[in-house]
Amino acid sequence: MSDFVVALGLVLAVEGLLFAAFPDWVKRAMVSAAQTPSERMRLVGIVSAIAGVAVVWLIRG
Repeated sequence: MSDFVVALGLVLAVEGLLFAAFPDWVKRAMVSAAQTPSERMRLVGIVSAIAGVAVVWLIRG
């Protein structure tokens, strides 16, 4: 459980850095995401989740 909390904190830190360093790019990315069809967003989410689990599985064994 502590690994999950650490991972969540890392995600928040990275997002915070992106918002602070590139606010205009983040705004454009959000507009682009809002205009993307739901099916494509779902596919990207599934692929990202699988990739994330694979990375953790490879690193943690």
